[in-house]
Amino acid sequence: MAQKLSLFALTGMVVGSMVGAGIFSLPRTFGVATGPFGAIIAWCIAGGGMYMLARVFQSLAERKPDLDAGVFAYAKEGFGDYPGFLSAFGYWIGSCIGNVSYWVLIKSTLGNFFPVFGDGNTVVAILVASVGIWLFHFMILRGIQQAAFVNTVVTVAKVIPIIAFIIILLFFFKLDLFRLNFWGGEGMPQATLLQQIQATMLATVFVFIGIEGASNYSRYAQARSDIGTATIMGFIGVSALMVLVTLLPYAALTRPEIAAMSQPSMAGVLAAVVGPWGAVFISIGVIVSVLGAYLAWSLVCAEVLYVAARTDDMPRLFGTENQNKVPAAALWLTNIVVQLFVISTYWSQDAFALMLNLTSAMSLIPYMFVAAFGFMLARRAETYEVRPRERTRDLIIASIAAAYTFFMIVAGGIKFVLLSALLYAPGTILYFWARRERGKRVFNTSIDWLIFATAAIGCIAAIIGLSTGYLTI
Repeated sequence: MAQKLSLFALTGMVVGSMVGAGIFSLPRTFGVATGPFGAIIAWCIAGGGMYMLARVFQSLAERKPDLDAGVFAYAKEGFGDYPGFLSAFGYWIGSCIGNVSYWVLIKSTLGNFFPVFGDGNTVVAILVASVGIWLFHFMILRGIQQAAFVNTVVTVAKVIPIIAFIIILLFFFKLDLFRLNFWGGEGMPQATLLQQIQATMLATVFVFIGIEGASNYSRYAQARSDIGTATIMGFIGVSALMVLVTLLPYAALTRPEIAAMSQPSMAGVLAAVVGPWGAVFISIGVIVSVLGAYLAWSLVCAEVLYVAARTDDMPRLFGTENQNKVPAAALWLTNIVVQLFVISTYWSQDAFALMLNLTSAMSLIPYMFVAAFGFMLARRAETYEVRPRERTRDLIIASIAAAYTFFMIVAGGIKFVLLSALLYAPGTILYFWARRERGKRVFNTSIDWLIFATAAIGCIAAIIGLSTGYLTI
């Protein structure tokens, strides 16, 4: 029998995917960049753009029920095989990098209490993370349904410390301090409002990644309508938590104090307000939260790779399942890649920041394909034979979502565009493998060749930039 997930479980997938490492790092991330005024504008931009993207996911889930792979399926349907592959590969490898950021944050959190973990990049820290990677791996191999149940339980458990943090800071809210910080505070480098907002952009993308969690598991949904409902419910709930976690520290500490916090900065803020036990409380929440997010994203990574293989866009090997209906080969490749990236953190200076920003940059391109596909359907009036009055509304929503994702790619800077190309171009080897395996031409159109050439040129530029010191990681 096919395993099916309820609306509650699907919502748990969305919340579990979104609430991970990012939310616990928000106070310092925003404290370094801006004050409450800039933070409010940044969240309005990010929240508005991501809400529109969530609405696109909701609409596509209803209008294209035959597309069961979420992000990747929409890109292929709308723009062809190679763009579809790039969307699947980019989403998959970006998610793998995001999983590495979870282990980095866990190790650095433990390092605050156990010096042997250091900043999360010691040999002991890497060994402990490696054990965790493979424990999760073998648990998931036992079945998707079991893993989804564990994810739901962990999701509930990890939201509790965040809500407690918000309630405590509301109780200690100091209006005068909030006013002092509102326009940027004192003792911080001067920056224009635009520069302040831009400095937060990739961070806001990172914390919203996972909004498509229910769409990725659409083939397991008990009812198709549950996908859109779970997406919107998860988005609204998590957005409220993230905005409060960002703004409330400005009413408890000065902006320079917030900016000087080590990550996870939520722990430092609460410790400053209530004492050392606050850091312990939040640190436990961080570990539970990040492990839960890691579980959710391990499922997503394997699912995307599996479905891409089943639709002829990845080698057949990754479309196989074990006796528990788990995409085992896809899961093995995912965790091998995660393991290699975790080992590489030994040589990294600021692995968490790099993984956060690179994950965001890799995810934006698949998101842009989704928004563009939604725009294409509405403009052509395709699937609008029923409820045609919704066409104008959906056209506006998809236009805003597409403009937002493009703006975020540009705002992230050329550095992360080039680093993305450094992964996309070599990743095309998997596409060559899949096409040759099935006896198909590698590229069908001149557009495919142009996209590949652009990725290859970007890859070469990134290599040159890294070797000359122009690009730094």
